[in-house]
Amino acid sequence: QLLLVESGGGLVQSGGSLRLPCAAPGFTLDDDAIGWFRQAPGKENEGVSCISRSGSTINYADDVKGRITISRDNDKNTVYLQMNSLKPEDTAVYYCKGVRKLAPAIVYWGQGTQVTVSS
Repeated sequence: QLLLVESGGGLVQSGGSLRLPCAAPGFTLDDDAIGWFRQAPGKENEGVSCISRSGSTINYADDVKGRITISRDNDKNTVYLQMNSLKPEDTAVYYCKGVRKLAPAIVYWGQGTQVTVSS
């Protein structure tokens, strides 16, 4: 079973920063695209950012552009979400998701890490 492990969440003041690692214990992320999603209380799960297998293609949601950076270190088998200038509306559980392009594709998730931004 493929299971990602997110960490780095916590309580931070508005304007602060957090870095969220997404690790893959026991298997390699080299061949997988990775995305970060978040779900706030009472809201639907929404995409935050994603990165291709090689790291050459990156996308961000409009409301995080300029504040959040996704990166991957395949040597460390980890994808990172660097979040700066955090706002209270960034408060959510953050999940990472892996997609392995096979037929059919394999999709797997982590259990999430809570980010709380106080005003």
